[in-house]
This record gives sequence, structure tokens and C-alpha cells, in this order.
Amino acid sequence: MRADLLIRQAVTAAGAAPVDIAVADGRIAAIGPALRCEAAETVEAGGAFAFPGFVESHIHLDKAGILGRCTLCEGTLAEAVRETARAKAGFTVEDVYARAARVVEKAILHGTTRMRSFVEVDPRVGFRALEAILKIKAHYAFALDLEICAFAQEGLTQEPATYAMLDEALSAGADLVGGCPYTDPDAETHIERIFTLARRHDVAVDFHLDFSLDPGHTDLPAVIDATMQHGWGGRVSIGHVTNLSAMPSEQVRAIGARLAEAGIALTVLPATDLFLNGRGAEMLVPRGVAPAHVLAECGVLTTIASNNILNPFTPYGDASLLRMANLYANIAQLAREAELAQVFAMVTSAPAQLMGRSYGLKQGEDATIILIDCASPADAVREIPRVIGGWKRGRRSFWNGQPQIFSGTPMVAGKNIGLDPAHPWMLNV
Repeated sequence: MRADLLIRQAVTAAGAAPVDIAVADGRIAAIGPALRCEAAETVEAGGAFAFPGFVESHIHLDKAGILGRCTLCEGTLAEAVRETARAKAGFTVEDVYARAARVVEKAILHGTTRMRSFVEVDPRVGFRALEAILKIKAHYAFALDLEICAFAQEGLTQEPATYAMLDEALSAGADLVGGCPYTDPDAETHIERIFTLARRHDVAVDFHLDFSLDPGHTDLPAVIDATMQHGWGGRVSIGHVTNLSAMPSEQVRAIGARLAEAGIALTVLPATDLFLNGRGAEMLVPRGVAPAHVLAECGVLTTIASNNILNPFTPYGDASLLRMANLYANIAQLAREAELAQVFAMVTSAPAQLMGRSYGLKQGEDATIILIDCASPADAVREIPRVIGGWKRGRRSFWNGQPQIFSGTPMVAGKNIGLDPAHPWMLNV
């Protein structure tokens, strides 16, 4: 067999023996032990875990990296919305592109191969952010597939011009439409107008929803009803829904059953939801993160994502989905192998399904392959291991390389370590 790339001794499933992966013409030509293959490039994986990469289902590239332009005093959602609205009036195409590019490059180096970014379109920012993110989508296609959601952060009914702008954005290259009912004085009309745009352009819908800890205030029933009425099941996702964290488990499971029936996916944003929620509590501060693993047990498609990077909504971040997965596992107090494997799926196969994309390493599939320095998905969530490198459609897209430790004495795999016989716990150097 002739191939463009041969990756030797990679692990593709927990507990499985290492295999070789042959790639030809951008696709996986074969997977198996000790492949006999003439390859233009051969890479020794050394037992590293191979998978198709992380999938970011909810991020805001247009307003990343604006922390220095905003004032944070309260650390609340209202302040974050207000400060970001003020800052984005000054956005330029070049400014948005530069900030977004920094985040995208970090995401690529962390092993992300697919991404959905919200992009705000309204009278404050016009189409400047959309123009910049469309350029990002084209320029970084060698490493990452970017899906753009034209998004109404500031509402619709109190700002009718935004509706026409979203319509134009969908005609200009946006892939789906997003709404934010909690910022609109008429949430139900907001939801219906978003679905009207989705039907007109035949695109998916993604809502920011129920971002509070008040179980009694919710727009979720309206979204469920609209999804079923329009027959949009499997094409609707919702983010945050933090009030689920303030409900008893039986109520959460009842809502999970309705979401599963309607075909609505849910994304949790641990970093943002932790930072903005529970500000009124002096002790036993609530986590404010929806229990994605419980909803998954109810049949809901659930994902974990970054949301914001270095802005008033999330004043930290490095675009690492492994870090988000680990953070969620800590918050949810998950430790068993199956639980951690499920969390890994929430940043890989589940968000790919949310976006309607195939996912997996098998013969004939697109050769998008990432290597990480661990033995299994559960280990990845536990350890936040180093991402070694990756290929997009068979072409190397980035390489972080193997680490090296330099000491005064050569050290190989734990050998050449001298122990003092009198003090065996001390290292001789």
C-alpha cells in the first residue's frame, strides 16, 4: 500500500492495542496493526491517543480579548452585557480579525478541529464583526472548520433593525441564526422571529437561554413549543440554562425528557456560568452550571464549550476544551471511567453531532487526526495532557512536538536514576 502519511502505534480506543493509521488523498486508507505501507511521511505516535479532534460548539470570537477595554466592578451578567455593548461600538474589521485569530490559533494548538462561533449583528457593530469572522473562516480552513451563527445579543423587539440585519447576514454567509430571549422585553416574540428567519433560510437555531438561578423564570417552554411546532427537532440547541442547577433532580429529569422528545441539544459553559452566577451568596456559593451528565442520561445531546475568552463574561481562558472538560468534571464531581469518557464525548463526538457532522476514525473517513499524550478519553479529562500535533484532511496543520527534559545526567524512561543506598528516597545527581 502507498500512502501520503503513516501514523504508527496510535491508540484509538480505551484499553485497545496500538494500531497504525494510513492516510491517502486526505482520507483514512487503512487502520490496523503493523500495516505494510510505503508512506511519504511516517510519524511515530508512541502509544498516544488518536481521535478526530475537539469540537467547540459555543464560542464568541468577535468579542474575545476585550477585557482591557471594559470595566469590571460587579461581575454580573448585566454588567457583562452592558460593558460589551459599549465596547463593540468601536470594533473594526481589522480589530475583530486580530483578536479572533489569536483565539483560533490557540484553539488549533489545543487540538480543536471544528468550531461554532456566535457573531453579533446589530446597529452597534453593523456587519464589521461578521466580515472579520468570515475572513477567519476562510483563512484558517486548513486547520479548522468554522460555523458562524448570526447572533442577536441585545434583543430584537426593542431594536427592529437587528431582524433585517440578521436576515442579510444569513444571505451573506452566516450558517445559522442565534437569539437571546433573556435580553428582550418580549421573549416569546423574539423566539418566534428567530424561528421565522431559520425557516426562511433553512438553517439551525441556537439560543442563549435562562441565564439565572431562578427556577421560576424560564423561556425554555416557549423554545420547546416553537421547536415542535416548526418541526425543527435536531436543529435547535440552547446554551447556559443555568437555572437547571437550582432545581431538584426529578424536575431536571422531567425537563430532560421534554428536551429529548423535542430534539433540542444543550451546551454548558462552565467557566462563564461559574464566574457570573451566585454573586449574591456570601457563603456556600452555588456553582450555577447545568447538570449536563444528568440530562445526557435522559437522552439529551449535551456538550461542553468555552463561551468567552478574556472579556467581561469570562475574564480568563486559553481556548482549551480539555481544560473545560476537566473543569466540568470537577464541578459535577465525576470520577468513574465511564463518567469521564462521557465528559470527553461532550467536547468531541457530541458537539460534532450537534453540528450535523460525522465523527470518528475509520477507513474512508476524512483524515482529521489529533494526537494527545494519554491512553484514553477518561485519562485525557483527568490529566489535561499535552496535545502533540494534528492533521486536517491528511495535511499536517500544527505540531507541538514531544517534550524533552534536560538534566546533568542522561535519563531514559526512569533509568539512570541513582539512589543513595543510605537514603533511598533521595535522588543522587
